[in-house]
Amino acid sequence: MSVIRQPGVLGRATRRRVVGTTAALSAAALETVAVGLWFWLLVGSKTTSTALAGLGILFCGALLRTSLFEATVSQLGDFLHPRRLGAAVAWTASWVLWLLVADTVGGIAGVVAATVGLAGLLVVQFGFERRAFRVRGGRNLVSPATLASAVALAVGAAALLASGRFAEWTLVSPPISLEVTTFVIRIEPIHVGLVLFAFAAFLAHKQRFQRLLSYDDERF
Repeated sequence: MSVIRQPGVLGRATRRRVVGTTAALSAAALETVAVGLWFWLLVGSKTTSTALAGLGILFCGALLRTSLFEATVSQLGDFLHPRRLGAAVAWTASWVLWLLVADTVGGIAGVVAATVGLAGLLVVQFGFERRAFRVRGGRNLVSPATLASAVALAVGAAALLASGRFAEWTLVSPPISLEVTTFVIRIEPIHVGLVLFAFAAFLAHKQRFQRLLSYDDERF
């Protein structure tokens, strides 16, 4: 009844959900493209030029991601502001360390170790972003919601890693004929891994953005 008597509260809550969901979709898309392309390049070829190209893609995705985060929960400033660069470098380093741990340990144990390590790094990353962009909120930087978001994204990364390292199957559709050409649909494990990663990233960011935006109702 109190919400019905205060329609402005309902309006703010609706706008907050819309903004949070839109930001989560955008962040998940950026993260999937950046991490997915970087990972796919390293899986396909491990030459120095490929590694550098993948790292460049990962860092550019990190810059766009931090820009989106700042625009959603803070105020958009200079594109190359030191705090934005710091957040982007930290995010890029987290993924590089994730893959390094997986390669160093190897096998299923490597996937588990990398997943646990990435979850911890993401918790630190999320806290660092709140500090860097001066997001208002509770005193505790590590909350159950932050842990849940970090774990969800780390599990999605584990699915991507397992699909690229262990699964060896391919689904190919019968030839599909159009008027001018014939093509087939080919589905490989890494495609499934990317879909699972994108879904996990969306869930993680949706929960995170909704929580952070709830601290800043003045935006609405």
